[in-house]
Amino acid sequence: MVKSASVEIGPNPPKGEAKVRRAFLCPDKLVERPAEGINTMADVFNHSLKEFPTRPVMGWRDVVRTHVEEKEVTRKEGDQEVKEKKTWSYFELSDYKYITYTELNEKVQNASSGLRNLGLSNDTRFNIYSSTCINWQVMAHSCFRQNIPFCTAYDTLGEDGLQHSLSEPEVVGIFTNADLLGTLANVIPRTPTVKYVIYDGKADEKLVQKVADALKDREGSRVLTLEELQAEGKANPAQANPPKPDDVACIMYTSGSTGAPKGVILTHSNLVSSVGAIVTLLIQYLKPDDTYLAYLPLAHILEFIVECAFTYIGVTMGYGKVKTLTQASVRNCDGDIKAFRPSILVGVPAVWELIRKGIVSKINQAGPVKKTLFNGAMTIKKNKIPVLSGVVDSVVFKAVKDQTGGRLRLALSGGASLSRETQEFLDTALVTLLQGYGMTESCGMCAILTPEFMQYGSVGVPVPAIEIKLVDVPDAGYFVTNNPPQGEILIRGPAVTKGYFKRDDITKETINEEGWLMTGDVGQWNKDGTLSIIDRKKNLVKLQGGEYIAIEKLESVYKSCDLVSNICVHANPNAKQPMAIIFPREDNLRIAAKKAGLQSGELEDMCQDRGIQNLVFKEVNAVGKKAGFKPLETLQTAILVHEELQMTAAQKLSRRDIVSKYEEDIKKHYM
Repeated sequence: MVKSASVEIGPNPPKGEAKVRRAFLCPDKLVERPAEGINTMADVFNHSLKEFPTRPVMGWRDVVRTHVEEKEVTRKEGDQEVKEKKTWSYFELSDYKYITYTELNEKVQNASSGLRNLGLSNDTRFNIYSSTCINWQVMAHSCFRQNIPFCTAYDTLGEDGLQHSLSEPEVVGIFTNADLLGTLANVIPRTPTVKYVIYDGKADEKLVQKVADALKDREGSRVLTLEELQAEGKANPAQANPPKPDDVACIMYTSGSTGAPKGVILTHSNLVSSVGAIVTLLIQYLKPDDTYLAYLPLAHILEFIVECAFTYIGVTMGYGKVKTLTQASVRNCDGDIKAFRPSILVGVPAVWELIRKGIVSKINQAGPVKKTLFNGAMTIKKNKIPVLSGVVDSVVFKAVKDQTGGRLRLALSGGASLSRETQEFLDTALVTLLQGYGMTESCGMCAILTPEFMQYGSVGVPVPAIEIKLVDVPDAGYFVTNNPPQGEILIRGPAVTKGYFKRDDITKETINEEGWLMTGDVGQWNKDGTLSIIDRKKNLVKLQGGEYIAIEKLESVYKSCDLVSNICVHANPNAKQPMAIIFPREDNLRIAAKKAGLQSGELEDMCQDRGIQNLVFKEVNAVGKKAGFKPLETLQTAILVHEELQMTAAQKLSRRDIVSKYEEDIKKHYM
């Protein structure tokens, strides 16, 4: 049995720094690759093609039919109730269809030849502006094969964000989906380097013509379908142009939560070392028949690196969409989770909160008897009562697990902090839910909680391609001499970027001369050598009394309240306590309002109701009190809003936009 998840290495550090730590698996040397001879992402794919030629690598579903349903809703206009009809679209989907590594290789070979024939090379840059799907990966591996650096753009980006990710890197070619051509067409006139637009799906010919018209004065420009590109590549095959380890594989743009998106430069050696680290740390927990449901944005490093690793390992991946994950959003078929029956699932905290609250909502609607039975089963499972734990698993929790296909056994949460309550709830009722910690700059992974070190509130073991040290944050009272040691997390290793594209200023501010990247996150080493994230420097706010609070930490806990769909905690330095802007969870709010004898109506009206405001405010603060929050961490007031809070493409709160939008309400109710 391993006693510690990490080990100290090297000489004693200067004052204000803790000793460097590495994963227990690799104290002497950091992992640089998954195996000898695997030095680039092209090598990763070639290895898997050789190892698993006939294994299904990816699956997808076709849209069979779109169902449009009309419903009558009532809204208030002054004192009058107005009824109006609204339409909702639901999808009917086929069963999953699969392609093998060999079939995927053929698509990659043809597309990569097509790109080469257009004139793309190591000296040009490509862009992938697409939803998460097989063709995203086809284009990525095509670029890897021909050593064409590509940039990423979230499919939810607005025009300004898209323009930035095309203009800054002077992109020459772009791949997109038919339903994104409208946004692209509006941006193309302001991105003069773009010459080639490749798209998949059924497109509106007017939009295709609009894009073509915007490109017409650019010599050699073309608009073509992916099928046309592949056909041309098949007719004129090009030799592979293998990359070198230090070549740029991609420039991955952050979601821009604090300004314009930054382009993180990731080399082939960065990505390959991260794949190697994941394999080294997790391979013992994976099985030959494991399957993985892919639905998060591939433009986000978490999804991208997980898919890279599973491509190498041979885990079959099935593509889904957030809109069709559950039964609620489809007709005459199962949602993606139930249809694909994954054994592994990765999500951001917002997804796990949604799943937990969905379960709670169904239990509440089932009536008091079933609710009592469920809560009793939770108590039995948490206390690990012999025999009974197995009984409640097979009887009470089976219905919950069947909603995910019944095979789910491992899940990972990343991208932001997950509340202990949500992690414990899902770990008990549904699946072993582990946490991870990473960032684009570290190829997505800094630490992963493995089943061996399973606990709540920890992000686990340093990945074997990264070493970590803590440094003092004096203003906030975080010192490496604290017990346990606390401080800002600095990372270094083969998986860590060397800098930001065309942003030497930010690179120098973020990465010091010794190669340590300052993450801005505050961590703590636990007794078992695992790492916990306890704060974020830029989200530390000093209140009137001179003490600091961590608003992200508060949000992760308050968000677990059943009446909250999303929450933005805001703090003014002149105030004694923070406040919150809350978008409520409507179904649970209606149940709670009825129980409290309050009137329900349209969500907008409920958010203005003083009684409902007080109900939510008290419930949220009760969650904070249960979590042990100090008085200065409890909310002074809360504003209920009927519209979803603005989020970045990476599903993080867009704080500045939210505070700006509700500025008048904040001034009215806060301080």
